Amino acid sequence: MIPKRFEPMLFGLVLSGSMSAAVSGVSTAVTRGFAPGFAGAWGMAWISAWLLAFPVVLVLAPVTRKVVRLLVEPR
Repeated sequence: MIPKRFEPMLFGLVLSGSMSAAVSGVSTAVTRGFAPGFAGAWGMAWISAWLLAFPVVLVLAPVTRKVVRLLVEPR
């Protein structure tokens, strides 16, 4: 098991990986269609997107949590 202190980083890794896979997959399908070479193009787009998305999620997640707390009514 992974120690609890790594939870925010693991969360960012999983979230950024899944979101960048979905968005790059849709974007690749829209621009290229499901033609031969789709999987390779999607893979390259996904890795490129993930390299950017992971650090962005790590930086923006705490800021986003604070903004959401300001927008939500307290109990």
